[in-house]
Amino acid sequence: QAQLVQSGGGLVQPGGSLRLSCAASGFTDSCIAMNWYRQVPGKEREWVAALLNVPSSKNYANFVKGRFTISRDNAENTMYLQMNSLKSEDTATYYCNCRLRGGTYWGQGTQVTVSS
Repeated sequence: QAQLVQSGGGLVQPGGSLRLSCAASGFTDSCIAMNWYRQVPGKEREWVAALLNVPSSKNYANFVKGRFTISRDNAENTMYLQMNSLKSEDTATYYCNCRLRGGTYWGQGTQVTVSS
């Protein structure tokens, strides 16, 4: 069945970089859009970035513009979030999703901690 498996989280110093991965498998349809969200305890999930497939476009939350880049490797069925110039405020659990006509699938989440 369809699933999104995430990896790439970890501990990084302020100003550092991480690349998150979201590997898709079992999908019979392509995603209308793919998104990255993040969440800290006690708060709602916060939208970070989106990749729309038809037509191809990208959108970012203001707080990550110029620092984060969303991308997809179709051959590997993997979406990425390249995170540069990380700040302590970026500390959160990051989730990817795939939006289909019939619903939305979510990855399991991966922790990103930015600390010196």
